[in-house]
Amino acid sequence: MGLLDVILSSALAHPFFTFPAIAVTLLFSLAIYRIHLHPLSHIPGPVLPAVTSLWLWYHSYIGDEASIIHTLHAKYGPVLRVSPNELDISDHEAIPAIYVTKGGFPKAACYSNFDIDGHSTIFSTTDTNYRAPRAKAVVPLFSTKSIRENEAALYGCVDRMVERMKEEKEARGVVNLLNLTRSLAVDAVSTHLFRENYNGTSEKSSKMSASAFVDAFVAVGRFFYLPNSLFTWVEWASEKFFPDEHTNESMTVVDRFVDGLVQNTPAKGSLNYPGRLLELGLLDQTEVKAQCKDLLFAGTDSSGMNLATIFRQLVLHPDVYEKLRKELLDNAGPQKQEIQSLPLLSAVVREGLRISMANPTRLPHVVPAGGWTFKGAHFPAGTIVGCSGYELHFNPTVFPNPRLFQPERWFDATQEAQKSFFAFGAGSRSCIAKNLAMTELYMATERLVLSDVLKGARAVQEEIGIYEWFNSKVVGEEIELAWENRVER
Repeated sequence: MGLLDVILSSALAHPFFTFPAIAVTLLFSLAIYRIHLHPLSHIPGPVLPAVTSLWLWYHSYIGDEASIIHTLHAKYGPVLRVSPNELDISDHEAIPAIYVTKGGFPKAACYSNFDIDGHSTIFSTTDTNYRAPRAKAVVPLFSTKSIRENEAALYGCVDRMVERMKEEKEARGVVNLLNLTRSLAVDAVSTHLFRENYNGTSEKSSKMSASAFVDAFVAVGRFFYLPNSLFTWVEWASEKFFPDEHTNESMTVVDRFVDGLVQNTPAKGSLNYPGRLLELGLLDQTEVKAQCKDLLFAGTDSSGMNLATIFRQLVLHPDVYEKLRKELLDNAGPQKQEIQSLPLLSAVVREGLRISMANPTRLPHVVPAGGWTFKGAHFPAGTIVGCSGYELHFNPTVFPNPRLFQPERWFDATQEAQKSFFAFGAGSRSCIAKNLAMTELYMATERLVLSDVLKGARAVQEEIGIYEWFNSKVVGEEIELAWENRVER
């Protein structure tokens, strides 16, 4: 053995040399396996997502996940590999298998990152046995019958929001739609489901007291795809090293509201949301509070964003506004029809939901035992698959000029369009509160247009930027309207 051989052998035997070498070799081998030998290696997509989940985590964190995946679908096709074991599907024909048939595929484990105060919720749980009795107990509250019985109270919330807009218009000439619609949303949820109004529309501050609470849960979406153990560490570190006094104050206000609500609800005989859960005998008060907070967050954020989008689009399209106002005025007589049967109002609401992107990203579920074959491609058990509202709603083949607000596209909508509508998800795990949310959208749009408060308004921002997290977050947290010729008091 020569001197050089001896030196190399000694170096290779040194632990500080061999460990990096072995690590690099293993990582290189893993990359080769995932690119060429993995069961999903036949699915098209960029190389980096096939190698590591860091690509997906990064784009989720910075908030451009949905739009960057949209551009990749245009290049690679309807089935796209977005991480080593995860696929994004832009084809509505995948919806029945993933979300509907026999209850659909199980939810992915990352939904548990939306647990609240250590408790799974009806939304976040991946355990159908856990969810079933809780959902069954409260589903009657979301029925058409229950909502109609409480119609007067819901209209009261809407009318207060309209009056608040008039007040701000006359006082300042500028209105932050997002704050007002969130205020209405929290009032509607609490009034109908808790039988106790949060009274967000009565608050005079520039930002509703529950907004920071909602934003804190929205921000969880930055880390949605992280493994549960890693998410727990990140959440702990964020709270410890980056505390936010405003968020803590908002959390305290909401906690106080929910604590009083649950403590004053009897365990037997109450017909409100916490009462129905307590009557099960399965939940202690801390879990009931968590379920109530989950409902407040989801109902406030999504409905607030959807309503603000609809109102802004009506201002941007005065021709649609005037036609809708005429339809509503014509319907105001003694022969008044159900507002959800009005063709233009229905089209406006549906088109607003299509473009608002309250929940833009993928709803990930897990391929069950036996695997799944979709259009000739086989995906093994354990593969994470999902569709997104962003991808389905902005598909130019289904919705020509998809970025444009065109309510008339729903007058004679194609089957493709109907099947691609994904604002509330699909199947048994779709939004439990969609009936209430739709009623709120119809009522609020009707009363606001009839009031004519939007007359003469202009949209302040040319575009509304969003962070594309599980729940979208508006950049700057404002969707503003302004009136130049307002009546001064």
